[in-house]
Amino acid sequence: MSEPRTSGAPDGRIWPVRRRRRLKRPAHRPRFKGPSFNRVLPNLLTMLGLCAGLTGMRFGLDGRFDAAVIAIVVAAVIDGLDGRIARLLKGTSRFGAEFDSLADFLCFGVAPAFLLYLWSLSFYGGVGFIPSLMFAVCMALRLARFNAALDATPIATYTAGFFTGVPAPAGALLALFPIFVGLEARAVGLPWLSTLAHSPAIVALVLIGTAILLVSTVPVWSFKNFKVPAEVVLPLLLGTGVFAAILLAEPWAALAAAGIIYIAMLPFSTRSFRRLRREAEVMRTGDGTDTL
Repeated sequence: MSEPRTSGAPDGRIWPVRRRRRLKRPAHRPRFKGPSFNRVLPNLLTMLGLCAGLTGMRFGLDGRFDAAVIAIVVAAVIDGLDGRIARLLKGTSRFGAEFDSLADFLCFGVAPAFLLYLWSLSFYGGVGFIPSLMFAVCMALRLARFNAALDATPIATYTAGFFTGVPAPAGALLALFPIFVGLEARAVGLPWLSTLAHSPAIVALVLIGTAILLVSTVPVWSFKNFKVPAEVVLPLLLGTGVFAAILLAEPWAALAAAGIIYIAMLPFSTRSFRRLRREAEVMRTGDGTDTL
């Protein structure tokens, strides 16, 4: 019989079997090709938001409008987080932007219009479908305009803190205002208010009005670069805590009130935009240069 082969050290010593096996292992773990988790995480959040929007539509088909609007609200919260997380982790990409827009169209354009059609407008059949169709089309136009602005030429700095028209998540929550009111009326026992919230005329008016705000040129605060004065920080924190408590205790009333406050904020946002534009024009004409 032949002797088993062994490998030895340069000094003549024989290495143990375990040590020989350990030396055969690679010094470093193999690296897999592909995007880092920082780039995948925002897309995962967008996928969760898309699933929430689809689930809301399923709840609407089952007549569970309370769960349906909660799913849309969850999708809106996720939409507010995925872009900020992508910028924080430096995981922004063109694919992520396009995927986010497609998810926004379904969650905030198709799903709210579908829920409101089931909520009230289906009573009139094809005629009742017109406001829902108009809302979804205007949402698509609003998102297309937003995507086109990403590749546009640099704009004036004073416009950086504003959206052109109402953004998609806010538009969806404004459109769901009749459902919020109807659910609150059912919870507190106000049948006349519930009947009013189910009125096809009221629902159509809300949908068409929100659709116009989506494609309008109304400047709306984006709150991305919004600076809070030092003396307002404490009242803002207290107000946020109070609103959170009301949201947990009376969610439908809180969401309906948030929609009213948002609409009331638009004139102040427009006034702020015009003031900043006048200041920029004065600076441009004063030193003969264009402020970008």
